Amino acid sequence: MDTVNFRPWGIEPGYKDALGEWQTSPRASLALVRDSMSGRPAPPGPSYRDVWVIERGETRVIAEPSDLRLEDGTVESSGRYLRRDLPLGYHELEGLETGERIRIVVTPGQCWLPDDLSTWGWAVQLYALWSKKSWGMGDLADLRALARWSSKRLRAGMLLVNPLHAPLPTLPQQPSPYYPSSRLYRNPLYLRIEEIPGARELGAELGPLAAAGRALSGAPRVDRDAIFALKSRALEKLFLRFRGSPSFDAYSARESPLLDLYATFSALAEAYGNDPRRWPRGFSGPDRHEVSRFRRAHARRVRFHAWLQWLLDEQLRRAGREIALVGDLAVGADPGGADAWIWQDLYAPGMDVGAPPDEFNTRGQNWGLKPLDPGRLKLVGYEPFVRIVRSAMRHMGGIRLDHVMGLFRLFWIPQGDRPKNGVYVRYPALDLLGIVALESVRAKAIVVGEDLGTVEDEVRSELAFRKMLSYRVLWFEKPPPSKYPKYALATVTTHDLPTIAGLWSGSDLRLQRALKLAPNEKGTKAMRRSLAKMTRSGPRSNIDKVVLRTHEALARAPSVLLAATLDDALAVEDRPNMPGTIDQYPCWCLPLPQSLERIVADRRLPRIAKALTRRTKR
Repeated sequence: MDTVNFRPWGIEPGYKDALGEWQTSPRASLALVRDSMSGRPAPPGPSYRDVWVIERGETRVIAEPSDLRLEDGTVESSGRYLRRDLPLGYHELEGLETGERIRIVVTPGQCWLPDDLSTWGWAVQLYALWSKKSWGMGDLADLRALARWSSKRLRAGMLLVNPLHAPLPTLPQQPSPYYPSSRLYRNPLYLRIEEIPGARELGAELGPLAAAGRALSGAPRVDRDAIFALKSRALEKLFLRFRGSPSFDAYSARESPLLDLYATFSALAEAYGNDPRRWPRGFSGPDRHEVSRFRRAHARRVRFHAWLQWLLDEQLRRAGREIALVGDLAVGADPGGADAWIWQDLYAPGMDVGAPPDEFNTRGQNWGLKPLDPGRLKLVGYEPFVRIVRSAMRHMGGIRLDHVMGLFRLFWIPQGDRPKNGVYVRYPALDLLGIVALESVRAKAIVVGEDLGTVEDEVRSELAFRKMLSYRVLWFEKPPPSKYPKYALATVTTHDLPTIAGLWSGSDLRLQRALKLAPNEKGTKAMRRSLAKMTRSGPRSNIDKVVLRTHEALARAPSVLLAATLDDALAVEDRPNMPGTIDQYPCWCLPLPQSLERIVADRRLPRIAKALTRRTKR
């Protein structure tokens, strides 16, 4: 079978790995990927013959007499050419003879980026940030308090936050923020119960639940299942008192119909379990008559899940008023979750998403996520992508696109196979980047592209042209921070990499050995030697001094944004996540070693802040 036949499908016959060596994709994998994209009926519902993503001032030839429907609902007759003065937004051409539709996306072409952008901030795993008032894990009120303190006392300009996406509404709770049920909506565990309308009047009833929740704080592990049980009981008590709100009505109207579908899915998951592939056949898809009947019969429970999302939206809005929050948008969603159920006809069957082997993950990675089929995504006008990006930017000062390469190509792995046998599939990058730019300008939200790992050279050039910030991590970079690009977010490490303390003490490498992860010993030791040289540190150097000097070195970067993790600031040795250790390591379950009250009194953090703020002043 000649591999040239795969290119019309966007399937790449091979790729350059992280070391610059060419890797040929297995022919069996290439055939399986093509089979997953071919021979399927068109997705149900309205579809588009084409999508034109154009910049203001561009025009196109219109093949037949058509009506032009603008985003605001105005309808006008089109001429032979698309008019050049179309406003930014989403418009539609409908042929009067064929009835075929073309979606027109008018984009500014470049993301929003203020001229005076130059600041720093903390990177925080919100679940790990606990206080005396939170119930076993950090919540949106804790985020608001950290934002206020960082902004007012330390002159920070942003907080970089882990994905807040919604998990499945059942037990056990999914710990990974990068494996959500839905990227459209958020995790109810982040709600501050005491700030929900009606909580004060229910003080006596909520008291025992609050006491039990606060008793979970400070434990060695975040017990999401216990927190879920307590907060669910409290939320159900509060919902019984909810009599409606104009704000809730407005939120529901704006989010329709996706909020209804998400809330219906959540109610179904409670009734039939957390895997829709095992539900009764009548509930296999959102358009089934049985689903409509279920929604009517369980209208109050469906409304409950919509109410939770409104509460999250309100509490996130309050946190975002204190500082610019930079949220994280995961690259995919749980194949058994709400998004996969709602848009099931757009996903490629039999495929997972992951990453090929690189110097830090020598076996490659399978993230267990389902890829969207790029051709089918275009058929529906990219609407799921539009809604996901728009949701991620709501109440945010910016977003970090996890694995931004996914806009250009994704590494598909046939289910059951090893990551090294995966195949790269191309995506309509220019169209997707145009949509990101449009939503960025509308939300006034900066965009950071996480461009780590196996990245093609032309990708970074395209991202820079789009005014999308690069993501530079000290552990990965060979040049010193002073050589980093200006338009970037620079940091020391990420949630998947060693902390400064873990690298310096050697505990991270020892743990990888114990877990039999085939760590890159040579590269890790070289990284530690580089750190010692950069910070002028010896074997007996105090870890807090090493951490401070590392951030002083980072502050020499000309990059417009700098981020310091709270884990590093507090000299935590264990990283938040150890890829490939689902049952061996407490991934996404490690709380910070101190409460928020103690963190804001810790003298180490102002020193790091001073080092990073000094760069900003200069």
